[in-house]
Amino acid sequence: MRNKWKLSISLAVLIAVSFCLTVIAEQDKAKNTQPGEIYRGWKLAVQAWTFHNSTFYEAVDNAKTLGLKYIEAFGSQSLSKEEPQTKTDYQMKAETKEKIKSKPAQAGIKLINYGVVTPAENSEAEWRKLFDFAKDMGIETIVSEPPEEAFDMLDKLCQEYKINLAIHNHPKPSHYWNPDTVLKVCQGRSKYIGACADTGHWMRCGINPIDALKLLSGRIINVHLKDLNKFNKKKAFDVPFGEGKAEIRDILAELSLQDYKGYLVVEHENKKELDNPSPSILKGIVYVKGITDYRDYEEILGRSDGRYSMHGWNHYGPGYFELDERTGVLKSQGGMGLLWYSVRKFKDFVLELDFKCFQKETNSGVFLRIPAVPASNDYINHSFEIQISEAGEGIHRTGAVYDAEAPKAAASRSIGEWNHFKITFQGSRIQVELNGQAVLDWNAEPRGKVKDFAPEGYIGLQNHDSIAPVFFKNICIKELK
Repeated sequence: MRNKWKLSISLAVLIAVSFCLTVIAEQDKAKNTQPGEIYRGWKLAVQAWTFHNSTFYEAVDNAKTLGLKYIEAFGSQSLSKEEPQTKTDYQMKAETKEKIKSKPAQAGIKLINYGVVTPAENSEAEWRKLFDFAKDMGIETIVSEPPEEAFDMLDKLCQEYKINLAIHNHPKPSHYWNPDTVLKVCQGRSKYIGACADTGHWMRCGINPIDALKLLSGRIINVHLKDLNKFNKKKAFDVPFGEGKAEIRDILAELSLQDYKGYLVVEHENKKELDNPSPSILKGIVYVKGITDYRDYEEILGRSDGRYSMHGWNHYGPGYFELDERTGVLKSQGGMGLLWYSVRKFKDFVLELDFKCFQKETNSGVFLRIPAVPASNDYINHSFEIQISEAGEGIHRTGAVYDAEAPKAAASRSIGEWNHFKITFQGSRIQVELNGQAVLDWNAEPRGKVKDFAPEGYIGLQNHDSIAPVFFKNICIKELK
């Protein structure tokens, strides 16, 4: 009986442990598939290798047709149908350089990067030829797979020329197929040395791109974005973004969390589509744009090197806001004061942000078009405030234009949960969406505390009192032309 009892206990423990491990695994999976909430408008480019069955001129034309503004060149492509023997090699003649410069310029496209290229002779003299070429062409990043022993010299050249070198990861047996190797050669180097993250080649090697991106956080200079039909299969082929196994949405979320500001370079490699990969590329571009929140927005509570900063923000009056530099969350302290974005005034715009109330009595607001630098409390008489107050009613409730126009509906979430404002101010029309629900559409006029309002002005956040703080994050604005 005692042995049966022990066996029952053991089974119960095993079941409990198994359950816990399952929960942990699911949590880890969730972390991997949902690494972030905020996205940005990406700078989409194309690697000319995508059109390597065509000429460089044709690759530029194709990029223009796809609506892309940037191109990355490689070194063995024919220049044009008229000059098939002239190649895009970095040792090209001066007249060829001028042709390669002028063709993208005429199409409204910028030549940004060059590679994958590694000089056959690993000498400073030979590498200088490549860097001289890059400087002359206005290239920002050289994509390469150099020998490890070259990096002391390469880092010196990168700093001298102010040109990046991004280490590419071709699949096995390439030396850099494993992101651990890329990280090792980056350590101790300047900011100009980093990774060219090829998501497709990682997938071919059985490496989760999101894990690799996290490992290389802070060192990602360039991205070759790919989606493959299979994972951990060397012969997997490219498919439109969102149709494969790459979890493109989560890759972009992770890059956004890292404050990646480089290019997303489309490099589509499907042998069945060599003659016309454009339809698949266009389908992928539409997908990326479709999952991109805050496209064409400016994140005015911005980040640098992965840390949030209040650079450009000033405070007027009592109290203050404190910032968690890791999460980008602002928390009000004391009051009544105003944190305002002083970099420039805005005329017509869409402002989006998240806010959270500490308790029902939390009182705050978002000020629109503050006409001048706040030097007294008089700004409240010349700018509209979108109210945050769950204890208020009518013209003093969350979503109202304070003291002027009440919201049509109550759409706030529970106290302690994050809410989302989308505020549009165009001409004299103010529209407010709260958590996706339209709660206000008003043709503004002087009313209540507001005597008049300006055609343009600053954005401000109110800290009201020391009893119930308010929290803000993800503050983004899009100017309307």
